[in-house]
Amino acid sequence: MKLQHMLGGLENLGPVWVEPRPFVEEWEKRIFGIHVAMMALSAHLDGALPDYDMQSVPTTFEDDWTWGHLRMGAEAMNPFDYFKFRYYEKWLGGISGFFIDRGYIAQDELGALAAQYLSGSAPASPQTDVPAIDAQVLEYLREGDSPERDANVAPAFAPGDSVFVRNVHPVEHTRLPGYLRGKVGVIEQVYAKPYAYFFSTGPDGIGPAMPVYSVKFSAVELWGTLSEPNCWLYADLFEAYLAPLASE
Repeated sequence: MKLQHMLGGLENLGPVWVEPRPFVEEWEKRIFGIHVAMMALSAHLDGALPDYDMQSVPTTFEDDWTWGHLRMGAEAMNPFDYFKFRYYEKWLGGISGFFIDRGYIAQDELGALAAQYLSGSAPASPQTDVPAIDAQVLEYLREGDSPERDANVAPAFAPGDSVFVRNVHPVEHTRLPGYLRGKVGVIEQVYAKPYAYFFSTGPDGIGPAMPVYSVKFSAVELWGTLSEPNCWLYADLFEAYLAPLASE
């Protein structure tokens, strides 16, 4: 389990930097826009909800790109690098690595372009206007990509049930915070519909549509008797991460 999954309850991490601005530097707006455009043109939207007519969108982007892929890039970082870089610097690294891995740009080409930008001699951005792509990005911003599904999947747990959080081993990506693993909580709410994830996380267990629960944990259960009394943490968890308390 990577350190960046284990932050809940850790002490002496230093002062918390609270930045009210969504973007600190101008380039951060650009990387946010690139990420949104990649999600709007992602190949997975062919089977997403709501329906998108991706066959009519004239894009050369042929891969899947979701919030999960963005998080996977950050989770793959060395923990020391993860804590060294700011929020959108992590985004920039993850997106750049994705484009290199998929062959959209070569590492040397990206390095040369970065050197040009840093020296103030960057080439002009191509002035291309593709109305169909603009329309798709705007539609995605309005409609999004819903993970809710109408699958007939009966929940295994009900409100009030005590559950044990499995200690599954994540391979590339997980939606389960490390500090919840092996802990006991109580089902607070069963969400009305099952939820799918953008892609299969393999041994981590999520991907297909399954029930999702709001689970209540006491601070004492998570962090011991030095925790604040009568303090609770609520986490939304996929059913794959939970087991009946008696079975564990």
